[in-house]
Amino acid sequence: MEQGSEHVKCMIIGSGPAGYTAAIYAARADLEPVLYTGLTTGGQLTQTTEVDNYPGYPDGIMGIDMMENFRRQAERFGTDIRNGIITAVDFSAPPYKVTTDGQVTILCDSVIISTGATAKWLGLESEQMYNGKGVSACATCDGFFFKGQDVAIVGAGDTAAEEATHLAKLCRKVYMLVRKGELKASKAMAHKIEITPNIEVLYHTETTEILGNGRAVTGVTIYNNSTNASGLLDVTGLFVAIGHNPNTGVFKDWIEMDNNGYILTAPKSSRTNIPGIFCCGDAQDPTYRQAVTAAGSGCMAALDCERFLSGIEHGSK
Repeated sequence: MEQGSEHVKCMIIGSGPAGYTAAIYAARADLEPVLYTGLTTGGQLTQTTEVDNYPGYPDGIMGIDMMENFRRQAERFGTDIRNGIITAVDFSAPPYKVTTDGQVTILCDSVIISTGATAKWLGLESEQMYNGKGVSACATCDGFFFKGQDVAIVGAGDTAAEEATHLAKLCRKVYMLVRKGELKASKAMAHKIEITPNIEVLYHTETTEILGNGRAVTGVTIYNNSTNASGLLDVTGLFVAIGHNPNTGVFKDWIEMDNNGYILTAPKSSRTNIPGIFCCGDAQDPTYRQAVTAAGSGCMAALDCERFLSGIEHGSK
């Protein structure tokens, strides 16, 4: 790799609500941030359609348009936004080394990680064809659009159970498709599923195809791996809740993470185990995974970074 001569105060890795918000705050604090967008400029929101639950948009906004607004605001305050990915880091000692896909290493006084997480999918071609047209990986985000309709959700854990109960408040019928013969969810969540009258759990059930008319989902074909029987569900929406993969692999040799790869941060802060390295957004949040919480944590990361660079310990006056 080529050792570049560039030395920056604040490097932000990843875009999306967390990265762009961190950039806005960092730029306004004269930290002269450099932001690398990652593979998906704008993050997961650019893969969805209308965002209806972000404050300040009473009529909703398309996800890709929202992220363009975030980007323009970050640029207005002087953020140096660069398309590209980070392929290696060396956090052994400051200044920290960050290597780009162009194999140029940049020296950084501080780093804000906002690389997000990627939803796990079933792997069906039709799943991607109808992503945003009836297929979703976030019931909290998109459930509202299916009020009074029949939907299905794939998954067996606590997240799937929580999203199923959320959908049950909005939808006429919710089919919960569970590949094995039991739920993986906690007993409390499983009991909640059992007592919700419009949730029907279909055990030993796999999704084999998503049907549609080119514009929207019209049904789902299923297969019972116990009886070998096939069937059809007349649903207008399919929610996939089989987990997420945090995009943190490049940091695994340096940053403390949980067993699933989510970066660990100190309570009520964005600080990691390495001074000057901060993390925000879905890369450290397996619980909420919302645009508004990601943006809030991006603000926290920039403020923590500013205090670090100013030589002020977190929380001191």
